[in-house]
Amino acid sequence: MFNKPVQDMKIVVFGAGAVGATVGGWLSVHHKKLYFFDHDPVSKALKENGITLYHGDEPEKKKKYKVNVIENINELKDADIIILSVKNYNLDEVAQSIKEVAGDKPYIISMANGIENQKILPKYFSKVIYSVISYNAWVDEPGVVGYQTKGKLIFGTPDNSLPEDMNTLSVNFKRVLDIDISENILDAVHTKIIINLTNALTTLIGHGFKPISDFDIFQILLPNTLYEGVKVVKAAGYKECTIGEYPSWLLLTIGAKLPRFMARGIFKKNVAKMKMSSMTQDIIKMENSDSEIESLTGYIVDLANKYGIAVPFNKAILDLCRERFAREKFKPMDVTEVWHKVQQNIDL
Repeated sequence: MFNKPVQDMKIVVFGAGAVGATVGGWLSVHHKKLYFFDHDPVSKALKENGITLYHGDEPEKKKKYKVNVIENINELKDADIIILSVKNYNLDEVAQSIKEVAGDKPYIISMANGIENQKILPKYFSKVIYSVISYNAWVDEPGVVGYQTKGKLIFGTPDNSLPEDMNTLSVNFKRVLDIDISENILDAVHTKIIINLTNALTTLIGHGFKPISDFDIFQILLPNTLYEGVKVVKAAGYKECTIGEYPSWLLLTIGAKLPRFMARGIFKKNVAKMKMSSMTQDIIKMENSDSEIESLTGYIVDLANKYGIAVPFNKAILDLCRERFAREKFKPMDVTEVWHKVQQNIDL
């Protein structure tokens, strides 16, 4: 149980990337004791210019938020709530650093994709709330972030612990955020993982950085990649969860099975809405070799092997990402090269 009102708590957003900047920026309006922690050049940009957010359909309507910034991790020692907006590949190191400073005192709200955070964080903290993010956001430059829609956050814990605390947070945060509390957070997590399978493919082909040379092939690759995810998650026993405006499992299934000419209009419309994924930003824009590939596509391929589900599309994409992302300089592939690798897997 919280021992004081949320309004009086010190909240620290650890990581001011796309998700951290949007969630923290919106919350900062009503939480004067909310602080951001990140490294330069992000920290410097936030101190000098605050956070600028804009809706992707209205880039000219930018809103600036003046925010508090802390520069020393020791200032987390009196934090009541820490919103962790870091990727799983950094999470263990970050969790260790926080534990050394703050102990097990703060509530932790994890906003990482995938299931791996649920294995890492309980090693360090006893009060962890997991959040599934139902919107896409991207970083133009440090402190300047666009978002596709101001979507829903789904709070939950695997064992449905901390119900009163989650409810208190939800009521408080709902002044600026749309929040649901789920008693089946694992269903929500796996539903989001299916959507996140898009990230690896679009990063491989450089979507947003280079044109797609063969749209017919792209229309084969993307729907089948997602449909494989649906089959695997169903086989593992997880149920569908409605997450924002993301397509249903039925639509993903229809998209993979319908003749391409019948689904072309809807497919093109949805592709036009697609913004740069966080994986694309990591690998191409930031030239970072670390990515969520293992937490997302790697996890689905492992789950498929466990339940005996053939996933030639995701297996090909995973193999290509592992090999290409490890190179000193990643170069996006042509969509036909990815299709060739998939065909090799199908023929095995």
